[in-house]
Amino acid sequence: MLLAVVGFLAGLGLLLFGADRTVRAAAELALYYGVSAFFIGVTVISIGTSIPEMTTSVYAATYGAGDLVVGNIVGSETAQITLAVGIVALISPISATRRNVLVYGGAMVLAMIIMILTLEDGIVRSEGFLMMLAYAIFVHDLYSNEGGEEVTDEVAEEREPPERALPRIAFGIVLVVVGGHLMVTNGVEIARLVGIPEYLVGLLTGLGTTAPEIAVAGIAARGGEGGISVGSLLGSNITDPVFSLGVGALVADVAVTDPSGVFRSVGYMLLVSFVVLGLLYWRRGIGRRAAIGCLLLYLPSLVLF
Repeated sequence: MLLAVVGFLAGLGLLLFGADRTVRAAAELALYYGVSAFFIGVTVISIGTSIPEMTTSVYAATYGAGDLVVGNIVGSETAQITLAVGIVALISPISATRRNVLVYGGAMVLAMIIMILTLEDGIVRSEGFLMMLAYAIFVHDLYSNEGGEEVTDEVAEEREPPERALPRIAFGIVLVVVGGHLMVTNGVEIARLVGIPEYLVGLLTGLGTTAPEIAVAGIAARGGEGGISVGSLLGSNITDPVFSLGVGALVADVAVTDPSGVFRSVGYMLLVSFVVLGLLYWRRGIGRRAAIGCLLLYLPSLVLF
């Protein structure tokens, strides 16, 4: 038992550290090529911070732990839209245009609905592929509308060049893959030893893998990088339900064994998403008072299974 706990914690540590290394290097690479801050947040940062969810989905699907795959995604989604938003807004109030909230908040809700519809009968490989394809189309359209800014040679010289950034990205991904393997295998073992549902382990794992989003968005908000901060939070909640889950389904079919517990948590995830997006739209951001409310919205998710 002790060995499984140590392995789980070691895996989570490697997962988070590797994701952080990957995201920082990838952000520098994107800036080097001159794309907008919001584009970086919604794509590069959100994809990078979702590497833990992607890796966990792949390994959990490989081991046939469908509840862990879905629990990890739902736990991460709920934590990001409530806990992460609340913590970041406490660090520095979040501001967002109503257009961005409508467009990307709408895309986030649509991604969640797609996940809910596919979960009823389980997700097969072909559906996983279509989910990933839909996400690729979204990124392409986003780049067409929000894409690159021309960067002068002077600015480019200040950024980390590709020959330095790419090895750092590769190293981070290796750490993430190893960490994901340790966390999923030991997480399933802990669940079996103490007799708790694997879905619950997935929810807690989702909370742990939200740490990169909180760290990156918090640092960005404090540094005045509102585009990266808001973009990464909304972007991660678009990436996880379709791309991260689709990656897992592409490896092996994903099915849940406790539909009632899953759909209670999924329903709450969707409800709080509407509440937080409503606040973002109505107030054009989240202030420190609203941040407290976002933090409180996270608590019921821990008992909805």
